[in-house]
Amino acid sequence: MTHHPGGAPAPATDNAVLVQDLRKHFRLKPAKFRGPPRQVHAVSGVSFAVARGQTLGIVGESGCGKSTLARLLMGLLPADAGAITIAGLPVQTGNASALKQVRRKIQMVFQDSFASLNPRLSVEASVMFGPMVHGVSRQDARQTAHQLLAKVGLEPARFAGRYPHELSGGQRQRVNIARALALQPEVIVFDEAVSALDKSVEIQVLNLLQDLKDEFKLTYLFISHDLNVVQYISDQIMVMYLGQVVETGSAEQVYARPQHPYTQALLASMPSMDPAMRTLSAPVTGDPPSPIDPPSGCRYRSRCPHAEALCASSAPGLADAAAAVSPAPAQGDVQHLAACHMLQLASGHSLAPVAKQGMS
Repeated sequence: MTHHPGGAPAPATDNAVLVQDLRKHFRLKPAKFRGPPRQVHAVSGVSFAVARGQTLGIVGESGCGKSTLARLLMGLLPADAGAITIAGLPVQTGNASALKQVRRKIQMVFQDSFASLNPRLSVEASVMFGPMVHGVSRQDARQTAHQLLAKVGLEPARFAGRYPHELSGGQRQRVNIARALALQPEVIVFDEAVSALDKSVEIQVLNLLQDLKDEFKLTYLFISHDLNVVQYISDQIMVMYLGQVVETGSAEQVYARPQHPYTQALLASMPSMDPAMRTLSAPVTGDPPSPIDPPSGCRYRSRCPHAEALCASSAPGLADAAAAVSPAPAQGDVQHLAACHMLQLASGHSLAPVAKQGMS
């Protein structure tokens, strides 16, 4: 994931996913008769890029906009503003033929493995459906389905004729993965794809995803509440809060040196097996603000112990959190970015780093 210092992604030809200033608001009915229209600020100015062959883990609590972002990437929802490019193709929800071409490049695996499958279609038919819609003959689609079922660990002779209710949760999710691979996509979005699985099955599916990624040269966007799972599978991390990106960086950077107070609170909430590392107080208190009426300035300020007047009057942009205290990253390294006034040089926050006198 590459960014320029201002926080927007730098365009590059090797990006499988490029998102620029993406916005999506849902209009609600007025609270009162003839009252002002209200909007849910689901995604507010999100920008990022994912290089080919990388896995971007997207984390954040419920309501932060992760699933809405996934549906915008898939073209299932029209964006209010901004641009999405998948494998070099723009996502245009108003153009059916262009959207059909994009959907050959990006597929999605949902959380509910049972609801994702048509109960009236056999496993074989479910995997065949996508290629046949795109013009592949029935014979070739069946051959592809059997090959992919074998790839995901389901022997075609045993499983091709079965129906979803005859499979376990892990087996159904393997069918969904095979179905996602059937169109030979370059990008796959996983929306809580392993959260409903037993832990022993979960690690099997995660290892399968790693193997498939290497074999088919795939790019993943992995959305999950489980921070351990995200750390295990991701190359880069993007932390979202109330529709905005608050921190990005490599998995090693974010987990070892979280910069944003919200990221620090998320990681502090992870249970530890060490008795000496017990959590004695809640890492973050209070409920998230309503996305209908988000706080002014920094959206995390209402729950942040370090909030000051500046945080209410000015929204911090994504910037290099380490630039003020350490040298710039080497060429090719992933920038560690965070949106917090405390981390930005001479921002006006009492805890912000101050430029040293006499520096050239």
